[in-house]
Amino acid sequence: MLAGQITKPGKIELLDIDEPTLPDEQGHIIFQPELTCLCGSDLPYFDGQLSNEPQQLGHSLHEMIGTVIETNGSRFRAGERVLAVPINQVGLFERFPLSELRAIPLDPRPAEEHALMAQPFGTVLFALRKLPNLIDQNVVVIGQGPIGQMFNTAVKNLGARQIIGIDKLESRLALSKQMGATATICNANDDPAAIVSDLTGGRLADVVVEAVGHEHHQLDLCGKLVRHAGIVLSFGVPPRTSIEVNWNTLFRKNAVIYTSVDPDFTRDFPLAMKWISEERIDLRPLLTHRFPLSEIQTAYETFRDKRDGAQKVLVEFPALKS
Repeated sequence: MLAGQITKPGKIELLDIDEPTLPDEQGHIIFQPELTCLCGSDLPYFDGQLSNEPQQLGHSLHEMIGTVIETNGSRFRAGERVLAVPINQVGLFERFPLSELRAIPLDPRPAEEHALMAQPFGTVLFALRKLPNLIDQNVVVIGQGPIGQMFNTAVKNLGARQIIGIDKLESRLALSKQMGATATICNANDDPAAIVSDLTGGRLADVVVEAVGHEHHQLDLCGKLVRHAGIVLSFGVPPRTSIEVNWNTLFRKNAVIYTSVDPDFTRDFPLAMKWISEERIDLRPLLTHRFPLSEIQTAYETFRDKRDGAQKVLVEFPALKS
């Protein structure tokens, strides 16, 4: 069977490896991915930000739906379709063993590529569960990639007064109002602090979501945009090394800082699947590109370089039924 390995920065290859077997420990499945999509947290592996050496076999993929092929557990039967999340993003295999606790049933109502969005959207809901009531709040979302767009539509559903999307790429902002933003700012051209102040009558934002992360994080911009005693939700994954932040600005504003990682499999992913299946939200505009597994290199490059307005880049595995 095939497995992926990032052999050097910017280069991913498909290798032939042996079929997996169930571990002796009970409560596991052999999972067969069928449809997956790339995430911003996959890019540090692809770009060599973590290491110039070959990455671990199977890095990096973790948003996926597929079929249970075999099990020694009690939650699923062979043939059941599930959404699964491999540990540490090591999921770039045609088949692999996984704890049954890291999978949830796939709802048959939505199109499968839409149901797949329950994984990233579940992480957004997990983060938002930490915050107080958002009704009548002015919310700024920095970063209008797939996650930022999901925050737009989620906080719209939760009753925010204003949803201000900020990004350096006009191509990404073009989608923001469709996904729920009431205003957009291109911070490559304009001063976001002045515009946010004007939009909020000088109050600034009640909540600022940082959805960029990594080496391009915008935590300093959060400090400029959040009101006194407001909230900053740091969602974007930070780089593995230490980062410089103007902590004095956040400190002097008495800002409340929330971070978010590791959603609850019993609550967040099922809730995201429920929202999607009941058509409370529509994330399909984010599904911009689709490639077969044989073109995984092109898929990664398209996602990394944001080619042709790329948001969510899907990858089809050979097991996908046409």
